[in-house]
Amino acid sequence: MTIYPQLIIDALSKVRYPGTGTDLVSAGMVDDDIRIDGNQVSFSLLFDRPNDPFIKSVVKAAEAAILTYVDKDVDVKGRISVISRQAAHPKPDKLLPEVKYILAISSGKGGVGKSTVAANLAVALAGMGYKVGLLDADIFGPSQPKMFNLENEQPYMVNVEGRNLIEPEENYGVKLLSIGFFVNKDDAVLWRGAMASNALKQLIGEARWGELDYFLIDLPPGTSDIHLTMVQTLAITGAIVVTTPQDVALADARKGISMFTGDKINVPVLGLIENMAWFTPAELPENKYYIFGKEGGKRLAEELGVPLLGQIPLVQSIREGGDNGKPVALNPETITGAAFQALAQNVVEQVRLRDETKPPTQRVIVN
Repeated sequence: MTIYPQLIIDALSKVRYPGTGTDLVSAGMVDDDIRIDGNQVSFSLLFDRPNDPFIKSVVKAAEAAILTYVDKDVDVKGRISVISRQAAHPKPDKLLPEVKYILAISSGKGGVGKSTVAANLAVALAGMGYKVGLLDADIFGPSQPKMFNLENEQPYMVNVEGRNLIEPEENYGVKLLSIGFFVNKDDAVLWRGAMASNALKQLIGEARWGELDYFLIDLPPGTSDIHLTMVQTLAITGAIVVTTPQDVALADARKGISMFTGDKINVPVLGLIENMAWFTPAELPENKYYIFGKEGGKRLAEELGVPLLGQIPLVQSIREGGDNGKPVALNPETITGAAFQALAQNVVEQVRLRDETKPPTQRVIVN
């Protein structure tokens, strides 16, 4: 029987971590170092603590699962390494040494315009003279190539000091990489969590991003292991949560903020953006119609004590700009362009305030 990594991953997805009841793959406990040599298989399991009481039982269960679901002749006993997450990712801030600030753009649910906001924020920052990069980390619904009019582009490799690196595409002053460049745009991306996380790691660590003032990450909606991967891979400056004013979206935005501020992720939330705050028809630019409710995002920001970075109106031109590959932030003299310009200025200000107030960095070394 031929053994390949996906078989190992499938087998480990049958094993649950007793502390949470979540399977090892979904919990992000399987490192990406699976090695196969004939019938010999070795890999690493990641634990939050080096003295986790479940280490021995989980390792035995992992061995049993591989013998049961892969092949009884697999030589795996004694070949499973145990690594603490701190040891596995000791210095994430060194992965992009030429990047000053890394911002995660998130939303509790889909359909609130997160990717549209991310694209226009990137363009607005570039318009202010900053060097900007944007990573489309929404693996299963990549939309940034279309929004930047780069849908038919295919990034190429460049040799940099003996390393082959992916050259990001660029438009409107923004460097961009997306899984959308590497898959058929009409096909669904059917990847397990580990595969998606590994692809994102490659787009981050094996690309020539160069010097950047702001590196924006357009995260998938909701909460997933991709969010954990980003935090473990990069030293994120702060998160920005996008919501609409309606109660359903606000409930999910609350969960998203809770995720970032929780112990496992512990990323500061720079602020909240209320998208589709009101509808304004082009022929009546002074009129406001609160289609999804009034100032729900503003109230949530006040309740949770996070800044309200901006209120973006629901205007037809924003949708058209995304579909045509010409973000409205390219025209700051328009009402919509001005809204994103103000948003970018508020984001810059929040990053500046965080820089002034953050404590000195402390590193924990795990023996």
